[in-house]
Amino acid sequence: MPSRAVHPRPAVALAAVLVAGAVGLGGCGGGAGGVADGTATSAPSGGATPTAPAGTPAEAGGTLTVSVSDGGTGTRTWTLTCGPDGAPGGDHPDPAGACAALAAVEQPFAPVPPDRMCTQVYGGPETATVTGRWRGQDVQAAFKRTDGCEIARWNRLAALLQPGGAAGGSPGGG
Repeated sequence: MPSRAVHPRPAVALAAVLVAGAVGLGGCGGGAGGVADGTATSAPSGGATPTAPAGTPAEAGGTLTVSVSDGGTGTRTWTLTCGPDGAPGGDHPDPAGACAALAAVEQPFAPVPPDRMCTQVYGGPETATVTGRWRGQDVQAAFKRTDGCEIARWNRLAALLQPGGAAGGSPGGG
């Protein structure tokens, strides 16, 4: 009876596909480093991230205008102030929670890098814009829930964007 040769190529090809998939999915969630947790993956060409000098009031916070649309006819707009002494203010429904959420993220307004691989999960029609100054820098940021990376970015600032609501719920908790 002739013996059949066993070819390892299908197993090697399968292993390569599995490794590539695992590497691609690694960029979608949180973790140590990367925009998924609000930090930059690399510094700008000068090697330093632009921030206010240590100990200045701008480092501690700023004043922001937050507008959140439910994707239909409802839009809510608030003003938030996170003072240098840590005192929250403005007409935001939960200024203390919003200031704490912003302070917990190194670069809360960094966009998702264009080359980031993200899960294609739709999180809802909600959108938000945030403008003003934070940590001594001008802010003009847009948020949406169109894929896994954008949903994670939204959820990191849920206390700012949807006060009183769950991280995955609708803006304003309603």
